[in-house]
Amino acid sequence: MKPSAYPLEQSLGMNYYATDAKGIGGVLRSSPEDFIVEELPIKFTGTGPYLIVKLTKRSWEHQHAMREITKRLGISPKRLAWGGTKDRNAVTTQYISLYDVTEEDLAKVAIKDITLEPITHHQFSLGLGSLEGNRFTITLRGCEAEDLTARVEAITKDILESGIPNYYGIQRFGALKPVTHRVGLHILRGEYEEAVKMYVGDVFPRESDEVKAARRAFAETGDAKAALHDLPVQLSYERIMLDSLMKQPGDYGRALQAMPPKLLSMFVSAYQSWLFNSALSARCARGVPLEDAAVGEHLIFTNDRIDTVTEKNIATARQHMKRGRCAVAAWMPGATLPVTPGPMEEEMFSLMKTDNVTMQSFADAAAFTGTNFDGAHRKITLHTEIEYSVAGSDVTLMFTLPPGHYATTVCREYMQGSPEQMV
Repeated sequence: MKPSAYPLEQSLGMNYYATDAKGIGGVLRSSPEDFIVEELPIKFTGTGPYLIVKLTKRSWEHQHAMREITKRLGISPKRLAWGGTKDRNAVTTQYISLYDVTEEDLAKVAIKDITLEPITHHQFSLGLGSLEGNRFTITLRGCEAEDLTARVEAITKDILESGIPNYYGIQRFGALKPVTHRVGLHILRGEYEEAVKMYVGDVFPRESDEVKAARRAFAETGDAKAALHDLPVQLSYERIMLDSLMKQPGDYGRALQAMPPKLLSMFVSAYQSWLFNSALSARCARGVPLEDAAVGEHLIFTNDRIDTVTEKNIATARQHMKRGRCAVAAWMPGATLPVTPGPMEEEMFSLMKTDNVTMQSFADAAAFTGTNFDGAHRKITLHTEIEYSVAGSDVTLMFTLPPGHYATTVCREYMQGSPEQMV
């Protein structure tokens, strides 16, 4: 393993690469067609009150697309659900469920760069995780051409042999403004004013001068009316908060709660993701191989059974891992803790202590956002079979990932470039 040299990755807990091979550089998402995602759906029941629709979109932010669909249908956002959130700068195909919507209703909807195709019906609403996985076809443009094929082969070999640190990717924390986890930290501490001022008032390098000036003015004055006037309409989430502050001055909690519920909950879960990334990097720093287990760590088996590694069973645990029967997993802290903390959990609790966050903080945040934050096990290693092709200075990667795993985590192993090149 070798360390990342990029401060942004380090701030998000993504400190290591699995491969020791030299990266190929390049640029991700030169166009949306360079990042193609195809959702692999679950088996649908074929009957029921939910219309299952195949949604293909180009260059649409996920939440904006969902809001536009419900707006055009004239229905409550609560009647639309999905299995996974998809990238904006991409061409994505996924499945959504619409409650009590007919194919005739759907046929009347026409939205630029969005295709809606009715597929079947289902007895249940889709929810996060209601998919088998995602198939990716990703092209990296302008890679370093010297020994390019040999470098791609070497990286692929390392990935197949050892796997990749299963980091949450940069888009988990906000592609253009990666502060989602820090906003979540303020929510966990009940610091609602600080959360709003960070989300609306922090300035980010890749934004226009107009946006930067509006953010700075709000950070200095707290004038919601002026900021609402100055911020462009495409910054809709900032504007939702500001509109709420205009109507209820000083009520920053209500301004946060004016956000779409799923987006509000993502602030807190992003903090959980940061804890996981940081603990995984700390494990890498200790020199423990991804394909090995340490005493006190937890194993998750193919049937979802959890076991703890001890001095007595570590040899057996390693054999099970070698045969693909289980993998090391860490429990991301939340309002519950069903396992005895091992080395990674202790690392996360140490970070929480520094941040003045407790398990009760997650329970309080759950009440505030209307979403449970009980925590969950996550494998520390990502495994996938990768097909590739090289054409001149362009490299195309094809692979499939389970739900909740990040294609950019695979791409960064190949590119090893600035994270700004991957959003």
